[in-house]
Amino acid sequence: MTVRALPRGDFEVRFLTVAEVAGIMRVSKMTVYRLVHAGELAAMRVGRSYRVPERAVQEYLRHSYMSGTTETA
Repeated sequence: MTVRALPRGDFEVRFLTVAEVAGIMRVSKMTVYRLVHAGELAAMRVGRSYRVPERAVQEYLRHSYMSGTTETA
């Protein structure tokens, strides 16, 4: 199997762990898992763990800030 590097440009995606997302958002890992399972935060499953696109975190925070509400229960 040959692995090719993707060109840098429009298709560069950085994935974060649940712990990294929790640190960025200043919430617990459980809160991140709840957001993922509720469909409020996009994520993909890799093995037994989740990876969240950095852009999804930015969009979630932007949307939460603009709407004036945050779901951090």
